[in-house]
Amino acid sequence: MIAISDFVRTKRKQLGLTQEEFAEKAGVALTVIRKIEQGKENLNLSKVNQVLLMFGHILGPINENDATTIS
Repeated sequence: MIAISDFVRTKRKQLGLTQEEFAEKAGVALTVIRKIEQGKENLNLSKVNQVLLMFGHILGPINENDATTIS
């Protein structure tokens, strides 16, 4: 499994976007992208999903042990 922070950072860089550009395209604040990429734990699920939808993914209810990773 890959951490959400690593997944988003890697995918964003593959698109050749800065954090600011990606935030604008995803429709979220720059701070949301920064917090996700820094691996912050206290995030708004709807904002995280808004970002993940850019890559065709969403995050749903999961076990606490898997809270920071996606496959």
